[in-house]
Amino acid sequence: MDNPVISPGGRILVASLGLGALLLLVTAWNLPPDPRGFGTHEQLGLAPCTFYRITGRLCPTCGATTAWAFALRGEIARAMACNLAATIFCGAAIVAVPWLILSAVLGRWLYARPTWRVVLVVTGAVLLVGLLDCLRRNALP
Repeated sequence: MDNPVISPGGRILVASLGLGALLLLVTAWNLPPDPRGFGTHEQLGLAPCTFYRITGRLCPTCGATTAWAFALRGEIARAMACNLAATIFCGAAIVAVPWLILSAVLGRWLYARPTWRVVLVVTGAVLLVGLLDCLRRNALP
């Protein structure tokens, strides 16, 4: 078990990451998912997707906020239909929030310290899933 001490500056960073992810989860929880499968972010005053407006096609991030809103309501199939990668990231955030916050509070990594290699491989894999999922969502009528 590799759980070394986290430096004071590292604790602030880890706590900030955990609280930032928690803020995203709370925000998505409070947004009713758009029935179109995308556009939920517009409830926050954000602009509609420019790529979609110009091309009529979904961009890789279209449906991400909607996916989080559905996933946090337990509607996993609907979340995955909106944006598979975002659904995976939402699940990761649910796991990461308590791990990051507890690690920051304890001042040592709970269970194991993340390595850059693991972070990059997992992030790269999820991004690849996102691109493939975007192709799938645009190929289907």
